[in-house]
Amino acid sequence: MHRTYSMRQSRAPTASQLQNPPPPPSSTKSGRLFGKGGLGHAIRRQTAGQFGPDLAKKLSQLVKMEKNVMRSMELVGRERMEVAQQLSIWGEACDDDVSDVTDKLGVLLYEIGELEDQYVDRYDQYRVTIKSIRNIEASVQPSRDRKQKITDQIAQLKYKEPNSPRIVVLEQELVRAEAESLVAEAQLSNITREKLKAAYTYQFDALREHCEKLAIIAGYGKHLLELVDDTPVTPGETRAAYDGYEASKAIIQDCEDALTNWVTANAAVSSKLSTRARTLSQRRRNNIQRNGEGHDLSGQDAPLNDRESGLWVPASAHKGEEYEDEDEEEEEEVGAPSIQDSTVNGETRGRQETVVA
Repeated sequence: MHRTYSMRQSRAPTASQLQNPPPPPSSTKSGRLFGKGGLGHAIRRQTAGQFGPDLAKKLSQLVKMEKNVMRSMELVGRERMEVAQQLSIWGEACDDDVSDVTDKLGVLLYEIGELEDQYVDRYDQYRVTIKSIRNIEASVQPSRDRKQKITDQIAQLKYKEPNSPRIVVLEQELVRAEAESLVAEAQLSNITREKLKAAYTYQFDALREHCEKLAIIAGYGKHLLELVDDTPVTPGETRAAYDGYEASKAIIQDCEDALTNWVTANAAVSSKLSTRARTLSQRRRNNIQRNGEGHDLSGQDAPLNDRESGLWVPASAHKGEEYEDEDEEEEEEVGAPSIQDSTVNGETRGRQETVVA
């Protein structure tokens, strides 16, 4: 929160951050050729999935669309902070109680903007994990293409030269290609399920923390509103002097402590399954455990040392050049607004944006 009203002069890690260290800043926060507007959104949306292997096109489009979502959330966070500043500036000229409460409400709204910024970083964990599935799909495509190419060659030879000795050679290559494709498809299936669960676990955990903290701020915001005297007065009547400065600061401090000490184990909202849903879910888990004795195919059918065979390679060895530069396609944005503290009439009031003409 704003350091004027915070008992902490530096932002120490919260309990949630100690339990689950925050990820690095989102890749969408730097490098923008098209600025903050909708042009970049439209270009990403229209070009997503038009290039690259067919198998990865649909997921590539999803990844690009999620990039648009993250950019929009960044914009919401920044504008929330600007709104908080403006509320504090407006309240400066009001009566003492309204001035104090609007300033403290600005502190809470500014905190919401910072939470939005932190949520974007955690949301990027989900998006990066989904991208890894897309890269695996791209690496599997060559094995499918090779098998289809050999199949077409065999069919063509059987039609034009039924007695050609090359048919036997191609059929042997097809057997190897089918074995390699079987390994690739099994690995794709395994990795897709693993990464899908991990990706949406990131997203739902981040969403849960974000929403719980928003609810905390909303609750303390309503406590602040109780400090405003809204009883009607008659013309010429003077309201009692405002004496809620210490109370408002205490409310801000309590809110800050609640946000700092929040951990997932103390979440107020829990999702409870009905008896039927719980029974069916348990049955499904039991079936998975009972049928979970799978086979490791990673060592089966070792690739041949034939550089022209087009063998499938794991995703770790697949460069995927058509994708790797996706997040570097935009140059660094110039003229981004900076948020600083301001002093109004000798008193620190909210946060003031440095306007770039």
